[in-house]
Amino acid sequence: MRINAPVYFGQRHIAPWLPELAARHPKLQFDLMLTDDFIDPHRDATDILFRISSLPDAGYHARVFGSQRYYLTASPEYVSRYGSPTSPEALHQHRTLVYGGSQGANRWLFRQREEAWVHYPLTPLMTSNNADALLTSAIGGMGIVLFPDWMVSEALHNGTLVTLMDRYSAAISHTPSYIAAIYPYTRHPSLNVRTVIDYFADVFGSPPYWQR
Repeated sequence: MRINAPVYFGQRHIAPWLPELAARHPKLQFDLMLTDDFIDPHRDATDILFRISSLPDAGYHARVFGSQRYYLTASPEYVSRYGSPTSPEALHQHRTLVYGGSQGANRWLFRQREEAWVHYPLTPLMTSNNADALLTSAIGGMGIVLFPDWMVSEALHNGTLVTLMDRYSAAISHTPSYIAAIYPYTRHPSLNVRTVIDYFADVFGSPPYWQR
């Protein structure tokens, strides 16, 4: 089974569950590719593509596990030392840590209630194409990050990160993003594809375990 996933999502929410899947289905073999770049399942001969984005076009099947929510977070040590921003306008006075992939640095968007999303330009203390490095730096008190729930839920639960500006919703895109397993459109998906997707649907649950 050729499986592709974003780097951090694959490390935290795919790889830890593969041993049990392999034990249940000993004839399955896995080729796990982790990348944050866009992958075309047809061109790259991928059986299952775990992606966090808007829903794919009609050329693909998609099993949606849920939507993602973004949280603005920092460590308690950072808040104790630098205070907590109370509005997006105040972020320029703070140390921000921003993810920057092949499409450039993430844009931080905020809104209250159902108002329009507003982009607030930043001058980051650090940018990185590695989300784990940014998360580790934030936990260490270096600055503020804006990351999805599946990245920060563990740190929020154990208290190494706290949420900021809870009166605001946050995002990096105007359109909602969904966590889904995508695979090329066929009338009858293979048994192996259905087995793997059903397994992760059961593991993730509804809502996904990182949202509970």
